[in-house]
Amino acid sequence: MDKSDAIEALHALAQETRLEVFRLLVKQGADGMAAGDIADALGVRQNTMSANLAVLARAGMIRSAREGRVIRYFAEFDGMRALLAFLMEDCCGGRPELCKPVLDEIACAC
Repeated sequence: MDKSDAIEALHALAQETRLEVFRLLVKQGADGMAAGDIADALGVRQNTMSANLAVLARAGMIRSAREGRVIRYFAEFDGMRALLAFLMEDCCGGRPELCKPVLDEIACAC
């Protein structure tokens, strides 16, 4: 990930509704969620939700798959890993033991 991609991803996540969408999709894991169900779960109008989903998708934080007339959305874990790797690229000045608590905190226990 380069600096401009990181800025776009951070910008996408730096808005309350979009951050809630991303966190909701992370919780859903591989099952993802239909766009209408996301809007209902967060109490957001569907047209507003569509705009927010588009921003997250452009930033590489979510992906979608069409299932008939429904579009299902999923957290894009590769995008989040790339963002975290970019942010921590030069972590701890070559002393990885200092980064271990951070890495332990973000490691998936699933």
